[in-house]
Amino acid sequence: MITNHETASVAQNLTTNPHLLAWVKEMAALTKPDRIVWCDGSEEEKERLTRQAVEEGVLIPLNPEKRPGSYYARSNPNDVARVEHLTFICTPTREEAGPTNNWMAPEEAYSKLGKLFDGSMRGRTMYVVPYIMGLPGSPFSKVGVELTDSIYVVLNMRIMTRMGKVALEQLGDSNDFNRGLHSMLDLDPEKRFICHFPQDNTIWSIGSNYGGNVLLGKKCLALRIGSYLGRKEGWLAEHMLILEVENPQGERRYVAAAFPSACGKTNFAMLIPPAKFAGWKVRTIGDDIAWMRIGEDGRLWAVNPENGYFGVAPGTNEKSNPNAMASLRKDTIFTNVALTADGDVWWEGMTKEPPAGLTDWKGNPWTPESGEKAAHPNSRFTTPMANNPALSPRAYDPQGVPISAIIFGGRRSDTVPLVLQSFDWTHGVFMGATMGSETTAAAVGQVGVVRRDPMAMLPFCGYDMGEYFAHWLEIGKRLKNPPLIFQVNWFRKDENGDFIWPGFGENMHVLKWILDRADGKASAKETPIGYVPEDDAIDAEAAGITKDQLRKAMAIDAEEWKREFELQEELFQKLARTMPKELVELREKLRARLG
Repeated sequence: MITNHETASVAQNLTTNPHLLAWVKEMAALTKPDRIVWCDGSEEEKERLTRQAVEEGVLIPLNPEKRPGSYYARSNPNDVARVEHLTFICTPTREEAGPTNNWMAPEEAYSKLGKLFDGSMRGRTMYVVPYIMGLPGSPFSKVGVELTDSIYVVLNMRIMTRMGKVALEQLGDSNDFNRGLHSMLDLDPEKRFICHFPQDNTIWSIGSNYGGNVLLGKKCLALRIGSYLGRKEGWLAEHMLILEVENPQGERRYVAAAFPSACGKTNFAMLIPPAKFAGWKVRTIGDDIAWMRIGEDGRLWAVNPENGYFGVAPGTNEKSNPNAMASLRKDTIFTNVALTADGDVWWEGMTKEPPAGLTDWKGNPWTPESGEKAAHPNSRFTTPMANNPALSPRAYDPQGVPISAIIFGGRRSDTVPLVLQSFDWTHGVFMGATMGSETTAAAVGQVGVVRRDPMAMLPFCGYDMGEYFAHWLEIGKRLKNPPLIFQVNWFRKDENGDFIWPGFGENMHVLKWILDRADGKASAKETPIGYVPEDDAIDAEAAGITKDQLRKAMAIDAEEWKREFELQEELFQKLARTMPKELVELREKLRARLG
């Protein structure tokens, strides 16, 4: 183990960057760790830290025959999801953060959290984790450094990012890196804060060890800070999957899609076309985050800045997502799922019947009569993207991929049809801006309530959301060949409360229509709120439902949509100061079209 006295020489072997060395020294003086370890990203380091995590009880090894190289972790029961009410954007003025974000003045945040960080790593090790979001050498990439006292964070960041020497080499002597400071402290929710300082390219997270709050490259840098940098530098940082579709002729198209958490996003990113789509292939570029820039050809180009998947386990199974299940066979960290008697993992929805002898996510013996879930509803897996059998080679292309279509989708039991195409880019931005979804367990709070989640970015936009919509409109003006924009809803229910659309692989029918529209091949009919497929454009029978069911899934009810426009009023009022006038006017036009 490396002592403070040895730190300087170890750092010298990895980097001589004066800005980085000075900052690490300053943060160490604040947090007062017993030891400082610089992470180099090597296999030897991974083995050493994993052994240590097992010895300390942070990780439990899983059955090596069933899950080679895989481990299990449990959270404190008070620390199992993102804490949006404790997540702050710390800009000089409240207006810059906007009314949808919690705001704290930078001086107040540094002072308040500084007192908590003071001595927070005493008796602990500070790990210096340099990482790249994006690919080495890519114009899209950003370097970050996270200082953490959590070995769990180090091992997860190793999966989720390009971590270690590779990041220090990319950084060189530059001062352009995200400064991330994290300490678990004592996991007291009263001392839990996740603060973002966009102007300083800095993130301070304290009092949590849950991935969404502490893997600082993910939501914190890639989205909250990323969206701010994107606006400043003229690109988009979005909460979107990216997938590749290859048709039987070998032509490839790329789609970006935004879904709030637990709305089938990872399943869609890893979709397997049903047998009836012989010759079609779908491959994954990314399952959660897209960084998009305007290419020299005037198209929108996207990269996945991550290196792994941090996915929701419950509901993932061989039917819903065979590629995810294949990805989880090795080298995976599982958090807050259930343990089987033979050292494997289980969660609700994984199999029809739970195996006997389960231990639940809190460490207690579990049976179906226990009255609680065996796995936490927001239990997670962290797995390398290289494990995905359907990973596209283009996931490693530093230039990214050209996007033909953008899809917005939420969880709605009524109103929103199976698929809807916008009239143009501005209308597409409006569709994304007004997207609503029924809440899930990925965020703390009430489940099943419809909330507006613009572009699935409500918890992740690092500045005023009205300005964010304006930035989207501005990007559209600069695109010579913009992607078409669509809205989908896999979750519409019938009068009995059952899902109408079968979903999963059958979503390929909708995806094919979307891509045919992007290629100018498929027919559509105009409605007051957008274009929908002609009656025969999607084969109901091939999707396993009746024509009447498909009609119900596609139905546009004028009264429901009038109510929908009324429900949007709260968002428009909240963002009135900066809501682009184009979107205000468009909403009135659409409302008028409904009569």
